[in-house]
Amino acid sequence: MNQDPLAYVVIVLVEPQSADNVGATLRAMRTMGLTQLRLVRPADLDWSRLPVIAHRTQGLVARVRVFERLDEALADTVYALGCTARRRSLALPTLTPAEAAPAALARAQVGPAAFLFGREDVGLSNADLAHCHALLTIPTDPTYPSLNLAQAVMVVAYELRLAALPTTTFPAPAPSALATGADTEALFAALDETMRAVDYLIPSRAEATVRALRTLLLRAAPTAEEAALVTALLRAVARRAVR
Repeated sequence: MNQDPLAYVVIVLVEPQSADNVGATLRAMRTMGLTQLRLVRPADLDWSRLPVIAHRTQGLVARVRVFERLDEALADTVYALGCTARRRSLALPTLTPAEAAPAALARAQVGPAAFLFGREDVGLSNADLAHCHALLTIPTDPTYPSLNLAQAVMVVAYELRLAALPTTTFPAPAPSALATGADTEALFAALDETMRAVDYLIPSRAEATVRALRTLLLRAAPTAEEAALVTALLRAVARRAVR
């Protein structure tokens, strides 16, 4: 692997609406040494504005990847944090940028770690956050908590830069084969299939039940082997149930 831990940090913008914000995000990333930007369903952006806003970031612009679905953007990642300013009912750990940065870089030793940022007007949805292992909240003045998208990215990128300095001691390395986003999505698909096969879901509670189970499994941070084991078990149960 590249010896620079920042090389394995991915910034994901979900449905960005402004080329100015994408350009300012690229500039913040370039300043702090981040290199991977992924966009999920961006608006019809004026890409010609990026060189004006994001000086000397041509290399980063060329590497920007665009996805239609969030699960596709996270398919190769082993850890995802959702940046949100609002209190959520999700039972996920909530970290500050200073706490999140070393945690993400520890996991980046074995696979990409992603930081998710939502639309400029509404942020990340609960469906977006269902893909995350933890939430990230920037401790702002409670009377004016809203940050511009690129400002939020800069705060996080700065903490990542500090955490990546040679004098930083990382937490104990994560397991060497953490489940990727693709692994966990396969697990969740098998879970959904099994719950429907055994008629487990109550219609009025189905969404909340699925969200709670996804949160539980992501919090457990399974390895790829563990995720595959549980996926195979669930599929076997589903097959037996429909006989």
